[in-house]
Amino acid sequence: MAKKPNDNKNNKNFFNDNPLLAFALFSIVIILVFKLLIGDQAGGLNQMMMPQGQGIVATKKVTYSAVKNLAKEGKIQKVKITPTTIEAIGEEDGRTLRYIAEKIPANDPDFIKILDEKHIEYSGVMGNGFVSEMISMLLPIFIFFAIWIFLAKRMSKGMGGGILGVGKAGKLINSEKPNVKFDDVAGVDEAKEEVKEIVDFLKYPERYIALGAKIPKGVLLVGPPGTGKTLLAKAVAGEASVPFFSVSGSSFIEMFVGVGASRVRDLFEQAKKEAPSIIFIDEIDAIGKSRTAGGPMGGNDEREQTLNQLLAEMDGFGSDTPVIVLAATNRPEVLDPALLRAGRFDRQVLVDKPDFEGRLAILKIHSRDVKLAPDVDLEEVAKATAGLAGADLANIINEAALLAGRQNKKQIEQSDLMEAIERAFVGLEKKNRKINDLEKRIVSYHESGHALMAELTEGATRVTKVSIIPRGLGALGYTLHLPDEENRFLKQKHELLAEIDVLLGGRASEEIFIGDISTGAGNDLQRATDIIKDMITKYGMSDVAGLMVLEKNAGGAFLNGGQVIKDYSEKTAEAIDEAVKKLLDERYKHVKSTLKDYAEAIHEMAKVLLDVEVIEGCKVREIIEEFEKRHNLPSRLAHKDKVEEERCAREERAEKRAEERKGNTAEKPSDESSSESESSGENDEKQQDPSGQNEG
Repeated sequence: MAKKPNDNKNNKNFFNDNPLLAFALFSIVIILVFKLLIGDQAGGLNQMMMPQGQGIVATKKVTYSAVKNLAKEGKIQKVKITPTTIEAIGEEDGRTLRYIAEKIPANDPDFIKILDEKHIEYSGVMGNGFVSEMISMLLPIFIFFAIWIFLAKRMSKGMGGGILGVGKAGKLINSEKPNVKFDDVAGVDEAKEEVKEIVDFLKYPERYIALGAKIPKGVLLVGPPGTGKTLLAKAVAGEASVPFFSVSGSSFIEMFVGVGASRVRDLFEQAKKEAPSIIFIDEIDAIGKSRTAGGPMGGNDEREQTLNQLLAEMDGFGSDTPVIVLAATNRPEVLDPALLRAGRFDRQVLVDKPDFEGRLAILKIHSRDVKLAPDVDLEEVAKATAGLAGADLANIINEAALLAGRQNKKQIEQSDLMEAIERAFVGLEKKNRKINDLEKRIVSYHESGHALMAELTEGATRVTKVSIIPRGLGALGYTLHLPDEENRFLKQKHELLAEIDVLLGGRASEEIFIGDISTGAGNDLQRATDIIKDMITKYGMSDVAGLMVLEKNAGGAFLNGGQVIKDYSEKTAEAIDEAVKKLLDERYKHVKSTLKDYAEAIHEMAKVLLDVEVIEGCKVREIIEEFEKRHNLPSRLAHKDKVEEERCAREERAEKRAEERKGNTAEKPSDESSSESESSGENDEKQQDPSGQNEG
């Protein structure tokens, strides 16, 4: 191992560093050798036939008979005869000319007699020898193969080996023994349980083989992006302490047909040599797409050959070969049925987005290596990040650390984490974007309308924060709603209507309190229209089509978007449009009525927003409560009980953290009593600082 640096150093010479220049020099040398071997006939003629100091003025191509006639007339001085040409030097009008005649007769003794009679000096040149003929034939072939070998070596360095680097998996495979364990993977407990028996099989294969048990040859990990499919596969290899061969599905596809199949063979050969081992193919849909996707005309030949080879390889090793194939994809619905049958990918393991407990565990793992302030409440962060995947949570922790470092803080505070969450949901805050006073007033009333309807509507999501500071690409303000409850998988009809009311609140507030409408409600109206269309065409929540499903998404289960397939007539489309407009008008009328009833609260809320730009949800509820008390109105706040429950839970968590800190202080060694008392005094001061800041 110690010799490798020296070897690399010795290889760094001029030719290795400049391969193209080296090849050019090599070609020039070969050409020069070739020229020396066959000679320069034209140059030799000039030197042999011309007297010193004379030069040929011009060259004429003439016929053989013309040369004979010139010789008979005595106009030729010297002649050179070759097997294929006759070259003669003569004078014409005082000028020295060279005459060249091609396609001469094979044997003409009369021409030699004429030269002897006229006393013309002549000489002959023998034809090219065997060596020269062979060199002239083989040299182009040699140069061609030299270029081929040179390109093959150069391209093989970046393409994994083989001829032009297209036959081997080589450097395309990342071979390692991961240090990741199951303790490093959180939020996917069910998926971990599914793959634990694979770890046991890789550790003790003889135990299962002796019983005749057959471990699954392949496990397909499916789920949304960022949920930890690759990390889980590494954890399996890390727990089993076996080699881990990871490769992307797109690495098998090249422009040459058959290359992917060759690489699949090479991948499985390497894995079998290192058995027990794990092969992990990420984004397997790149090569495993259904062969019927191309329609009756067929699909991609290279992809299909690669898939066929993968199917053959997964059938090729038996249950006694401890090689497990793990694969990951976001689009299991496009995979070929032959790939998913029993005996290949026996199991499909769902790696879904984490629930509250899972998010909390993920946050704890990613916060191990960062410095958190004592008052940081990760449970509150976990509640505020419903719907986010593990990768999103890791990014929030990192973003909070960057924000704290930017402000020269020694620890990450709760405010940094909440700001990172807002960045994830809404976008980057843009305080430098200047908006005029009129637009600022419009935005403040617009967001106040959203916030009021969210707090007064049963089934809506309560307000967390209202801001008129621009964020993201085009948002001049936003009302942030964080979920009230965990583990909500269904929405009832009244909740969808409540969401529509909240979306229409901004536009209605502008019309009532500004006296005009703006383009700021464009996205709100689009979302409200989409919700109503889904209620009619997908959920059967209207009388237009009854229980018929009129639309369905052709996209996958884990990737949003995709083509929408519509299955209804033009007449039904008109009825849908009328129903959408009717329901929008009804909800808009209801929203305007509510805003007019709480007009004073809207004005107060907009005034506070114009002053401080950002208000919390508790301030919104406080303004509404004061308005209702002043006018002796019954409370219409829809989330009062939930807010109180959350406040009590937050206080309990704060008390629990304080007790844990006190317990950690009391556990210090008694033999360092003096230093203990000093440090405990410092800790008391540090514990008082956050509380003082919170009070402020």
